Amino acid sequence: MTVPNPLRDPQDRRLPRIPEPCALVIFGVTGDLARKKLIPAVYDLANRGLLPAAFVILGFARRDWGDGDFEDLAREAAKKHARTPWREEVWTRLAGNFKFVGGSFDDNDAFDTLTSTLDDLRASHAIQGNAAFYFSIPPGAFPLVLKQLERTGAADNTVSGGWRRVVVEKPFGNDLDSARELDDLVDDVFTGEDVYRIDHYLGKETVQNILALRFANAMFEPVWNSNYVDSVQITMAEDVGIGSRAGFYDTAGAARDVLQNHLLQLLALTAMEEPVGYSPDEIRTEKLKVLRAITLPGDLENNAVRGQYAEGWVAGEKVDGYLSEENIPAGSTTETYAAVKLGIQNRRWAGVPFYVRTGKRLPRRVTEIAVMFKKAPHLPFHAYDTETLGHNQLVIRVQPDEGVTVKFGSKVPGTGMELRDISMDFLYGEAFTESSPEAYERLIRDVLIGDKTLFPDAAEVEASWAVIDPLEAFWAGRKPHPYAAGSWGPAAADEMLSRDGRTWRRA
Repeated sequence: MTVPNPLRDPQDRRLPRIPEPCALVIFGVTGDLARKKLIPAVYDLANRGLLPAAFVILGFARRDWGDGDFEDLAREAAKKHARTPWREEVWTRLAGNFKFVGGSFDDNDAFDTLTSTLDDLRASHAIQGNAAFYFSIPPGAFPLVLKQLERTGAADNTVSGGWRRVVVEKPFGNDLDSARELDDLVDDVFTGEDVYRIDHYLGKETVQNILALRFANAMFEPVWNSNYVDSVQITMAEDVGIGSRAGFYDTAGAARDVLQNHLLQLLALTAMEEPVGYSPDEIRTEKLKVLRAITLPGDLENNAVRGQYAEGWVAGEKVDGYLSEENIPAGSTTETYAAVKLGIQNRRWAGVPFYVRTGKRLPRRVTEIAVMFKKAPHLPFHAYDTETLGHNQLVIRVQPDEGVTVKFGSKVPGTGMELRDISMDFLYGEAFTESSPEAYERLIRDVLIGDKTLFPDAAEVEASWAVIDPLEAFWAGRKPHPYAAGSWGPAAADEMLSRDGRTWRRA
């Protein structure tokens, strides 16, 4: 009897899994996302030896290009934005594997050419009919491209003779109804198992480390509940403005752009119960329970704050307000800041407020989860010795300076018994010799190997919209609070916490 090699067990992750021969088709390959993230991530995967020998990148965009033009663009993008060192021999292996099809999304001939090109690649590059379609395009174009893929049979696993997968960037819809319509369409064209809804935050090492921190250690889980936790703050702050995204951003706003996906996913990972195992279905089951248990406060007037940045100073430079940004209509009421108090109605978290906030043109870029613990019920020390003592905190820093901080009280050296908060830090850059892969690098590889652990499913998306839609309905017709660029947001957000006897953690 032959004993199976344990290193070939698909559940064994000690050796990296290499995708099968395949193609990655990128729609909108000339856009910022493709140039700055997707193509560099492909190069980084090649540099780490994580791509199959038979691999093709097929670009689609409205350009009159040949394959060589696309390869030149890809080389420039990879050289400028890749995180791993540039090695000419790596690029030489990729060169010749770039194909390009030009056309618009309503051009039947272009999609016919795309389909025939994929068919030809089965023989010329031995990709066996396997292909992933990446939608690096505006959300409004999703239905048109999906219908073209359906018309040509390019999305059909049976017709292709291999697997066909689709990667859809956020936002997935702009409310619950549109998300359901898009779910129905994409599931009609592709099978449900072949749909990957990408939230790049879930590809970050520090986000994945939330699960390791909680469930691989015995010291945190006993106090990870309402008996010991006072509150949780989740912050995603950006120091930049909207850049060139005016057309999208003014129709979306901070809540739809960030709160509905990134922040609610961070909340779900922070609050979820321990899964039975580390599989996509088991993890999504526990996240979904949390998302469906989220409740909005009854008093939205005081517990849901929108803001819009005015002119101010960021990093020593004067910047325009939102209404002065290019292509923003005068009088726009779109929010660039959102802060909301949420509850989770289950036994573990009942009574613990989760404060989430996101904003643009804040003092600095930072994303973190801060678990604030209750103060000790009794302190035997003199009041003047503990007047600066705050809450114990466990802070997971998602970006930048990725790591974990534990904040607790300690005696100040000296003859007295003065107590003060101190911090212990774990930094990824210092603890590990290997650099963390970029989020898109991890997620593209997961798509190509068929691992859906880090991808929200349709039920999660719909549960998130069920939280956001009532907020949007409440905010409709109301003007956001102005705040100066370079500040930490409108005063109303500080007042929201002060009414509860709390303050925002200084990120």
